[in-house]
Amino acid sequence: MKVLVTDQISSEGIQIFKDAGLEVEEKPGIKPDELLVAIADADALVIRSNTRVTEEVVAAAKKLKVVGRAGSGLDNVNIPACNKAGIAVMNTPGGNTNSAAEHTVAMMFALTRHVPQATASMKAGKWEKKRFMGWELAGRTLGIVGIGRIGSIVAQIAQGCKMKVIAYDPHVQPEMASKLGIDVLSLDEVLSMADFISVHTPLTKETKGILNKDAFGKMKKGSFVINCARGGIINESDLYDALKSGHLAGAALDVFEVEPTTIEGTPLLSLDNFICTPHLGASTVEAQENVATAVARQIADYLLKGEVRNAVNVPSVSGEVLAKIGPFLSLAEKMGAFLTYISERPITEIQLAFQGEISELDTKPVTVSAIKGLLAPVLKEEVNFVNAPMQAQSRGIKVTESKTSTSEDFTNLLSITAVTEKGSNTLSGTIFGKKEPRIVRVNDFRLEAAPAGHMLLIYNEDRPGVIGNIGTTLGKYKINISKMQVGLDSTAQKNVILLTTDDPVTDEALKALLAQDGVASATVLEL
Repeated sequence: MKVLVTDQISSEGIQIFKDAGLEVEEKPGIKPDELLVAIADADALVIRSNTRVTEEVVAAAKKLKVVGRAGSGLDNVNIPACNKAGIAVMNTPGGNTNSAAEHTVAMMFALTRHVPQATASMKAGKWEKKRFMGWELAGRTLGIVGIGRIGSIVAQIAQGCKMKVIAYDPHVQPEMASKLGIDVLSLDEVLSMADFISVHTPLTKETKGILNKDAFGKMKKGSFVINCARGGIINESDLYDALKSGHLAGAALDVFEVEPTTIEGTPLLSLDNFICTPHLGASTVEAQENVATAVARQIADYLLKGEVRNAVNVPSVSGEVLAKIGPFLSLAEKMGAFLTYISERPITEIQLAFQGEISELDTKPVTVSAIKGLLAPVLKEEVNFVNAPMQAQSRGIKVTESKTSTSEDFTNLLSITAVTEKGSNTLSGTIFGKKEPRIVRVNDFRLEAAPAGHMLLIYNEDRPGVIGNIGTTLGKYKINISKMQVGLDSTAQKNVILLTTDDPVTDEALKALLAQDGVASATVLEL
């Protein structure tokens, strides 16, 4: 079988493929039109961040079984297209954790001691000792936005430098963070108290542009900003203004909204108090060896033995088990994501109840799918079918199962409850026919809805005109409703409406819905 490698990876990874008896074709820097030809007879594709696996690429791949990313980010892979084609998508989360954390701290030192500027000055033949007066990190406060794997290591290194560490992360329990010596606060508190702000979150709708003009205005005058996570988390135009005005003393970016970037595309590059690197967070010998050897072993084992590791769209189960519980895997994953969207976070516990014939099967893969779905809106590609239980454990999320051989209304029924300090939410779902997942209960409301696509959950008063106005409001923003399910709580005189729309519900449309008389709440779901 043939492995096509279209981005540069460590030679150790290439050797693993060859030792396994696989043919390797290396084409780093391949152009998109050339990729459409080269992919036709490939059984596996190995990429990093440069190659885009589009719907057209998937359609041109006649034999492709697996796409492997030597790294964690999968923004450049059309996963729905791969799902439809039955192509496994794997990544290597954790392989570059230390490198990314260390690069962040290197940026902090470089900012406070003016390392790049002083180097350039000396190379220009100058000796400007007084010009580059710096600051010590000891005694300063580091504010971390997102204390996952990388953020936690940055915190530990900073504490070793005698810094105080505070953090904002709505998905982590304060008790878990306190074990690391980190105080979890609101975003506004972190912004106002920190001397340094460093972001370590995936790029999601929730985090896009989270550091903007308003956020910079809440920060101390003379503070610093660092981003070695994902481009787009910081609004670069607003950052330019904050640096130009002198409100911020400096900033360091390893990632940008558009990459590769130039001085024409990023005015930040013209500022003396701005330093940057070209997406080098994972660019260490150790990290590249780690991700290259990991992805090579994963792909070789998948092609030759059928073993699945670190797949974001394929659970690690045998074909026999998959045939029996396959539809419930998708259902559980969708229900988990649904619960994250509607819950007051952080979630402290999830309870899975299996009723009917499914209770007699091995339900562990279903539980893992639910956990993965629960964490995916927060962690994106950082969570997969292998590491989901560990990720839940690290966040202090308790997972329990119960089984009952009988079910009153359905042959099989899966119920999942997400518990938080402020209460709980419960979803119930089943399979119609052989493979059609359906949600049949949202808390006390009974309905029937396919959990897929762009969705909107609305709680509204049960009186004439409210539902009609909801449709009118969405129509005003050119959002078409393709499906609608309505449940009624006659005692509370409330409806729950679950809509499926052709296009995503925009922030403007959501704001208009929430302002509408009779609408109690509205939550956007991307399933």
